[in-house]
Amino acid sequence: HISSGISALVMVILLGKRKDTSDSRPHNLPMTLIGTGLLWFGWFGFNGGSASASNGLAASAFVVTHIAAATAALSWVVVEWFAYKKPTALGFASGAVAGLVAITPASGYVGTTAALIIGAVVSPVCFNAIKLKSKLGYDDTLDVFGVHGVGGTLGALLTGLLCSKAINSTGADASATQFGIQALGAGVAIGYSAIMTFIIGSVLKVTMGL
Repeated sequence: HISSGISALVMVILLGKRKDTSDSRPHNLPMTLIGTGLLWFGWFGFNGGSASASNGLAASAFVVTHIAAATAALSWVVVEWFAYKKPTALGFASGAVAGLVAITPASGYVGTTAALIIGAVVSPVCFNAIKLKSKLGYDDTLDVFGVHGVGGTLGALLTGLLCSKAINSTGADASATQFGIQALGAGVAIGYSAIMTFIIGSVLKVTMGL
């Protein structure tokens, strides 16, 4: 998610804005919600399957994935209520995806309380990250940077603050050291993705055009 979010940001800067960005909200909300449901269901296999077995660790990853997604969906709706005076179905869907993104690095390493925290925190952070695009002027129509890049980075960092060996004996307990390891990993992913995407995108822009 960090890689996709950073790469998306670099590419939208290389591409530049569309000629008309007056209406960039989804035009088919039922399809958006169906897609969110498919993602949510598929994510259970994505995170739970990472245990490579049908065991307690897979069940733990499954449960925290669901809790974080549901909490983030609710959290986003609450943020919208304060910001716009009304919740939206699109906000619910955006929050659910943000929660799924943020819990992914943590699933299999954190418990249910940590999943609630991750879900509650990621939505206001991603909500405000999305609002940056209008201030900074980049045209990220699918909010890949705001949800996946920022949400994935936040999830990686929070893993270092919330992980527990009681959940996964091969993991680590939350500590400043583990947080530093997570931050280093996220930083390397950000730097690598930004540099390589810029090189590849620039070469394509000069040779084939974007």
